[in-house]
Amino acid sequence: MIAELAVELQREAERANERRLLVLAGDRSRGIDAAYDAVAAVGVDDDAVSIVSEREGFRFEEHRPQAAGDLLGRTRAVVVLDCHDRFVPNALGAAAGAVDGGGLLVLLTPDLDRWSRLRDGFDESLAVPPYGLDDVTGRFRERLVGTLRRHPGVAIVDLGGRDAEPTIERDGLTDPPAATPRSTPVVPANAAFPDAAYAACLTADQARALRAFESLSTPGYAVVVESDRGRGKSSAAGLAAGALALAGVDVLVTAPAFRNAAEVFARARELVSRGDGGTFADAEDPEADDRTTQASDDRTTQASDDPTTLSTPAGGRVRFLPPAAAADAVTRPGGPGCVIVDEAAALPVRLLERLRSAPAVAFCTTVHGYEGAGRGFSVRFRERLDEGDHRVRDIRLHEPIRYAAGDPVEGWTFRALLLDARPAVDEAVAGASVADAAYCALAPDDLLADDHLLSETFGLLVAAHYRTEPTDLARLLDAPNLVVRALVADGHVVAVALLAREGRLPADTRRAMYEGERVRGNMVPDVLTSQLRDEDAAAPSGLRTVRIATHHAVRGTGFGSRLLDGIHDEFADAIDYFSVGYGATPRLLRFWRRAGYRSVHLSTTRNDSSGEYSAVMLRPVADAGAALLDRHAVAFRDRERDGLSDAHRDVDADVARGALRACPAPPAVDLTETAWRTVVGSAYGPGMYDTAPGAFRDLAIAALTDGGLDGLDAREERLLVRKVLQGHPWETVADDLGYVSTSACMRALGEAAKPLVERYGTAFARRERERFVDG
Repeated sequence: MIAELAVELQREAERANERRLLVLAGDRSRGIDAAYDAVAAVGVDDDAVSIVSEREGFRFEEHRPQAAGDLLGRTRAVVVLDCHDRFVPNALGAAAGAVDGGGLLVLLTPDLDRWSRLRDGFDESLAVPPYGLDDVTGRFRERLVGTLRRHPGVAIVDLGGRDAEPTIERDGLTDPPAATPRSTPVVPANAAFPDAAYAACLTADQARALRAFESLSTPGYAVVVESDRGRGKSSAAGLAAGALALAGVDVLVTAPAFRNAAEVFARARELVSRGDGGTFADAEDPEADDRTTQASDDRTTQASDDPTTLSTPAGGRVRFLPPAAAADAVTRPGGPGCVIVDEAAALPVRLLERLRSAPAVAFCTTVHGYEGAGRGFSVRFRERLDEGDHRVRDIRLHEPIRYAAGDPVEGWTFRALLLDARPAVDEAVAGASVADAAYCALAPDDLLADDHLLSETFGLLVAAHYRTEPTDLARLLDAPNLVVRALVADGHVVAVALLAREGRLPADTRRAMYEGERVRGNMVPDVLTSQLRDEDAAAPSGLRTVRIATHHAVRGTGFGSRLLDGIHDEFADAIDYFSVGYGATPRLLRFWRRAGYRSVHLSTTRNDSSGEYSAVMLRPVADAGAALLDRHAVAFRDRERDGLSDAHRDVDADVARGALRACPAPPAVDLTETAWRTVVGSAYGPGMYDTAPGAFRDLAIAALTDGGLDGLDAREERLLVRKVLQGHPWETVADDLGYVSTSACMRALGEAAKPLVERYGTAFARRERERFVDG
């Protein structure tokens, strides 16, 4: 029976060039046997089948659930997802994304009526201390089962007990029409890229994208390519990268990880290996096509054992760097001639800003990503790109390549994982005022019962963050340590905060953390305990803002601050402190400082994806929280005195200023008379900074903490950071801060020392100053 159903599903999928979903619900062993029968019945070779499972020993290609992302970019005839031991939502998205048109996605699940009440390995990851597994709920799976039972193209087989006969709950057949042939790509007139690149395109959409990529041969152009997954944008980017490299261009490719860019390199390598790239016609000059020359027949790709680098005899290359390293490479002398950013929506806006400074740049982004995407790109970064110096070309790919438009498995995946979740439309909230918005708790049961409310809430979190994954939806609905608070105006969510309860851990857990054991879901206590060596840091109770988002149509009008005020009022009597951790930028540091939060930590390395140093800040509301802040804020201030010339030597000056401004000032600046002679002489006479840098460092820390010092402007504060605290060479500092010469920069530091003497100088220092002022 199951074999016959699988054959019917596969035949229908092939006829329509769609995919079908087969759910085998019940006993796991029976499910595996049934999956083997289904694969055998449809006549698929074992090497075209993958299984995602915690267990081993299958004859198919195996993937563990946590590594299912390795399937993305692959094409498989059948993917079997074992949901019994560890059902990871991200793995569901990756498994679905790998199935080719005419193929089957097979889910092995527990009995659907019981599934939401069962707990597995993924649920254990949600049971963060001090909560236990019994505190985790099954709302995400309850919702998932509902979508399985309602959506077209989903067949469900109830396997029953060990001795029962399977029954077909739904056959999943839709009787679709035959597939419509794909659009035919053509080589554009006066194309600058070689014909071979266009011949490799599979749809007219791809050919249009490739045509737009031609502009990258000219500095000053930017290309934006958007699509849902499976439309061929990465392939088009790879063909463009290969064509550019064949003409001698240094093409830098970046993405959240190299596996995200694997398709780009595969297509680039295929084109380069043909050896007929030639040189470019000018894409902006129709007459230039006559000047195009062809490369010799013996053009070959230079061999390389490094899969992240592809070189050509013309001196061009395609190379990969992680996002933060790529942003650094763009700003260095001799940087790449062109940058291609794949999966751009999965990168933070500030990092995209740095990549934008490349001479020519392309941003390729998945609109609804199975492994996580954010709309910071489309909502915020696009405005900045349009306002910049680049001439922007937009391409949107609509036609699927691996399966037909309207594929039911794609539609079900979007629905089940809320990949298409969106905030309220701009018109619905544009006129909202802070005074009219209602502060409210969004309980998980309320979100589960109202799919519109859930979509607006989750969509707003997606829009505000550079990467949101299907797993985050499961956490939102099921994790016992998370709570959601929002502002609602006219029935629409205009601001939302995702909050995590942390701390209040028992002594044995705190001891284990101190000795190196990682404790899930307690980010701030973990940092303060394991990294900053405070064994008592996890004893007080905290509430951490994991994410806070305001609808972009009302951003900057006070909704975020109003939401925080509501959170502070509601929870102040229930916890010891509020906290937040985030990629530090000057704007965010300013926002959180104004909300009453103070700096306690700045990570010693940049986040690989965001390219930022992560800041941790606290706002105490009880004595235990105040004591925690006191010892760590002071320690942070004292640590940065030396850390800014070591691990934080490349921290942006405004980030350093913002982090220090949210610290308490030292009670006094204790300098010797000899040190004061040098400082006063540098400010008012012939003294030199270089003879007492330590004294200047103490004064700079004092001036920059707890709100800064009157008498210093922003450039002078940056000068204190760049020269005094970070110890950069005079020439570098003068260039970075726009001084006309190193001498002017040195004189500026002397001027900046005057308010330091006025504010912190001792009686001896003032007498020393009078010798020069009176003269």
